[in-house]
Amino acid sequence: MGEKKIKPTQRELAILEVLWRLGPSTVRQVHEALLQIEDAKKVGYTTTLKFMQLMHEKGFLNREMEGVSHVYTPTISEEDNVKQVLGKIVDTTFKGSTMKLVMQLLGNRKTSRRELNEIRSFLDNLEENSDDE
Repeated sequence: MGEKKIKPTQRELAILEVLWRLGPSTVRQVHEALLQIEDAKKVGYTTTLKFMQLMHEKGFLNREMEGVSHVYTPTISEEDNVKQVLGKIVDTTFKGSTMKLVMQLLGNRKTSRRELNEIRSFLDNLEENSDDE
């Protein structure tokens, strides 16, 4: 129960983002996708391979043999990753208050009328489906 979640590093997150976008992929496919990202141009294939092997050992990736190549898939969905990261931010930075997080975001950013309307609609749906009395 007290299992501590390990969070991905920035480079590991970049690999996960590629896999979330591409789906199951080989190291070569992930590496080529990373080369499209400006920062990744100086990373060699063997570095990507090593990161993905370590991510498999850490439990971030599953891997299966297909022909002569390993095909990797993330063990966590993008949505679950966002929930974990935001949950941690709410707990540590905003002392558990989702309201403080939302107020901070809306107060510090230019939010378009369209976005505000979508937020209102989302809040209306939440309220309608709420179990609170």
